[in-house]
Amino acid sequence: MTQSNMLRVDGARIVDGETPVTLKGFGLGGWMNMENFITGYAGAESQQRRALRRVLGDEGYERFFARFLAEFFTDEDAAFLQSLGLNSLRIPFNYRHFESDDAPFHIREEGFAVLDRVVDSCARHGIYTILDLHALPGAQNQHWHSDNPTQWAHFWAQRQFQDRVVNLWEHLAEHYRGNPWVAGYNPINEPGDAHGTTIGPFYRRLEAAIRAVDPDHILFLDGNRYSTQFDQLGDPLPNTVYTAHDYALPGFVDGGPYPGFSRGQFVDRDRVEQTFLERTAYMRETGTPIWVGEFGPVYTGDSAKDEQRYRLLEDQLEIFDRYDASWALWTYKDIGLQGVVTVDPGSDYIRRIAPVVEKKDRLGVDSWGSTDAGVRKILEPIERLFEKEFPSFQPYPWGARRWIHGHVRHVMLAEAMVDEFAAAFTGVEPDEAEALADAFSFRNCRLREGLATILRRAAR
Repeated sequence: MTQSNMLRVDGARIVDGETPVTLKGFGLGGWMNMENFITGYAGAESQQRRALRRVLGDEGYERFFARFLAEFFTDEDAAFLQSLGLNSLRIPFNYRHFESDDAPFHIREEGFAVLDRVVDSCARHGIYTILDLHALPGAQNQHWHSDNPTQWAHFWAQRQFQDRVVNLWEHLAEHYRGNPWVAGYNPINEPGDAHGTTIGPFYRRLEAAIRAVDPDHILFLDGNRYSTQFDQLGDPLPNTVYTAHDYALPGFVDGGPYPGFSRGQFVDRDRVEQTFLERTAYMRETGTPIWVGEFGPVYTGDSAKDEQRYRLLEDQLEIFDRYDASWALWTYKDIGLQGVVTVDPGSDYIRRIAPVVEKKDRLGVDSWGSTDAGVRKILEPIERLFEKEFPSFQPYPWGARRWIHGHVRHVMLAEAMVDEFAAAFTGVEPDEAEALADAFSFRNCRLREGLATILRRAAR
């Protein structure tokens, strides 16, 4: 398919020439930026990769990940998105594909070769891509999805980390300059600038650097506090879309019925709309387009509960449509929690990692997709201690309780399980390692038909 015009911002709209465009699609989580709940490991991506290299050896490691990157999203996946009527794909990537920590500022061309394959596949099927730097050097937020094995976001306090990101985006802008199927650049996923003083000036610095190389592509800028807070960004920048992330409480793994109570709050359709309006107030006040860069429930396997999650999703999509909001549903493909395409539970890959996944679930190791039910006897005394001794301690971004859970479940226990995941691949030879990655090929996966049906309707 051909596309001659670059998308641009015209007031509160994204347009192709003079024609309004609403971007509707997915986020491609778990591919060039891996996440533990998506592919089954524990902890952060760099921890998993180090452990797998030790177990598989260099050849097995390289062949597994080469096949994984080649098969996770192909022309078959792009054709499927097109068949749903969707027109966009947000592509998260980890800076490590383009730069090594031991050679800062040296850009690795092989990263472009991997990313280009999906950009080009999408273009062949009439699908725009949004390039999303999801994990930055030093970590831009406090959690696993920025490849952060701690709860400290060092990016905001270290000039070298910031300089490296500017350098990387200058190279990305040079590479994709003039490509009309790239809708734009999403330079920082879910920033977590705890003091809120760096993000505004850094966005302006980054915008100037990118525009000096590529004056045409749209910038998609996340708000602070995981794309929910915009008051620290100042006036809107030109040709820029501001992006809210709009996860709804009943859609989390510990969410209650919908409508009903979740985490002590009653949530119905009106509350979902009110939350959306609060999170997108900056866009409506500044007259800029609305793009919901992430949202979406997780699924439990309980048909009654999942029907409620589908109802929640349908309500969100109707609200977005009414307010002319573009959106990217999280996430396209995984091992069963959220994706519309899921790895076959009978695959060799899933059978091999099943005991690790079960243990992660039992101990609540993953932040996304597990609960604390199995470790309450550990957490309750710590929570009571903090309530008694440190009642005013409310660390960024979500307060003491989630900070405690972050340290105990998602850092300490997760790190202890990293080698257990790798040990599941003990004795795997390079040929088998390569074959295991085929579990993520579209032809070997299953479809979540109920979700696909909802998306077909929403795309129309």
